[in-house]
This record gives sequence, structure tokens and C-alpha cells, in this order.
Amino acid sequence: MKLTDPDNEKKGREREEEEQSFLQKPIMTKILLGVIAVLLICILVLLTIVASNRKNSRDKTDQDLQQSITDYAKEQQDLEEQVLEEDEEKPAAVEPLPEETEEEEEEPEEEDELVSADNEKTAIVVDIEDENDEAYTKEYILKEAYPFFADNNQDAIWDLAHLKRYVKLSKGLEGSGDYYYQGDVNSEGKPHGTGLAIYEKNSYYFGEWSHGVRSGKGTWFRFYINQKNKTNAMGIYMSHSYSGEWAGNLPNGQGAEHYDVDISKLAPTQGRILQNVVGSFRNGLYDGDLYANTVDYIGNVQEWDGIAEEGVFKLWRDMSAIGECSVWRYRDDHSVCLDIDKSENKNQGIRELLK
Repeated sequence: MKLTDPDNEKKGREREEEEQSFLQKPIMTKILLGVIAVLLICILVLLTIVASNRKNSRDKTDQDLQQSITDYAKEQQDLEEQVLEEDEEKPAAVEPLPEETEEEEEEPEEEDELVSADNEKTAIVVDIEDENDEAYTKEYILKEAYPFFADNNQDAIWDLAHLKRYVKLSKGLEGSGDYYYQGDVNSEGKPHGTGLAIYEKNSYYFGEWSHGVRSGKGTWFRFYINQKNKTNAMGIYMSHSYSGEWAGNLPNGQGAEHYDVDISKLAPTQGRILQNVVGSFRNGLYDGDLYANTVDYIGNVQEWDGIAEEGVFKLWRDMSAIGECSVWRYRDDHSVCLDIDKSENKNQGIRELLK
């Protein structure tokens, strides 16, 4: 009979259990790794599904937004077409077009007449189509123009003078020696005080009168409208005026003569053009110390001095050998002068008012 040692038996059992436990550990590890792998796969699948759902949702949103924009645009287009159709069905409101100012051409003047010009400004007042309208009467025109002359509103005066009805009214006075007047009068009905007169050749006077003649302070204008002669083929001058003292219907005393010059019609070969003369006048002639300025084709302004006696200039240098007179001396350089033909050194002044 074989005897068994209890301690050895116990140790054998423990060893056997350890061996079984060792063998079971790899199996559990594999199982756990498998479970983890499955879980990871499930997580990846879920993430893929979520991402796909988000993309589908975003695509659907973009599609809906695009559809909304398209629908809105179509609705707006339909609405605009509907409005246009309604407007076409309504009768159109006709606005009157401003009538272009028509200016009648005056007869050619004598060659020694001061140059005249078309002008590029346009009247701001719309003329009346029907010449039988009240606006074409001299009473209406005088009443209309008076406040602008009284305020010396140069722009408005220019615009009015170039209206068809004003040009026509002035032309109707040609050769008559008459004028239309509005203002103060004396007991005999003659201009006396302050008043406005309209003359032939688009000429005007506003100022003081005495017993039917211009006397005191006043301003005279002449506008060159569609007038052409040999000395004015290029239309350099646009208007001519004098403002100052008057007596016996002519400039007498201190005053200023002015020309509106269209320098765009000047050429380099034409040199300087007289623009202003300021000083003393006697019966419309230059008389005493005078100041003048000139302008050239690029707008340069130069100042000059002159001395005259009853329309005859004092000469700054002797140019008789070549038949010329040096009548204006340059203020900045006295060696520079403006010359005129010797035969013209007489009756120098506001020639249009001397006839």
C-alpha cells in the first residue's frame, strides 16, 4: 500500500490550478481584444452614419436655400413684368420739351462796326410757341425784364436777351430810332427818374434819365446774336457794355467799358483782344487817364495804361515811320506797347453809342 503525503497532495493541487489559470489567461485576452475590436468597428460605423447624415442634411439645406432664392427671383421677375404691363396699359404722361431758342439773323453791318458773335450760352426761360401770346407783347417783356436789370443780375439779363421774343421785339425797332420804355416819367410822359429801355440791335439801357435822355448813372448792353460781318467771321466778341456816368444820352464822366470775349475762337496769331477799359469818358469818347486789360487765346490777362483827349490817344513812342501809333503801354514793362493804325487814332471810344 502506497502512502500519500497530505502536504505533497495539497501542493500538487495548487500547481494544477495554477497551470489551468495560466492556460485560461490567453483565451480571456483574445476574447477581450475581440470585444474591443467589435466596439471600435461599431463606433466607426456610427461616426460614418452621423457624418453621412450631416452631409445629407447640409446638402438638403443648400438645395432648399437655392430653391428659395430661385423662387424669390422668379417671383420678383413676375412682379416686375406685371408692373410693366400695367404701366403700358396706362396712357403715358407727356411732358412739354423746352423749345430751343431761335435767334433771327440781322443784316450785315458796315465793316467798321464793332465785331459781333454768336454765343454758346442758352436761355433758361422756355419761350412761348404762340407768338400771339401775351408773353410776346412789349408790355409783358418790359415788365418781365425790369426786376433783373434793377438787380443787375447779369446771368438773367443774358438769358432773357437771347430769348426769341426779346430778339424779335428788338428787331422790330430797326431803323425807326424808337425804343420801348418802362419806368419813371415826367409830366410830359418822357423818361425821367429810373427806367428800362429796349433798343434795336439787341441793345438795352437801365438807369437814370432826365427829361427823356439818359443822364446820371446807368448801364448799357448790346448782345451780338447771329450777327456776322467781315471783321467777325470767328465770332470773338459776344457782348459789349458800359456802366457809369451819363449825360446827354452818352457816357460822360467816370465809367467802365466791357466786352465778353469767347477766347475759344481766338488763334495764337490774333494776339491780344481788348476786354475792359476803365477811366474817364466825354460824349462817349475816351478822355483822360485810362486803364485797360487784354486777354489772349489761352486766357492770359495783361494790364495797360493809356491817355486820351476827346478820342485821340497820346502816343507812347513814335511809330509814324511805319504808320502806327503806340496807344497802350504795358504796366509791367513800359518798353512794350499796343499799336493801332495811325489813321484810326481818332474818335476812339464806345463807337456803337456814337452813331
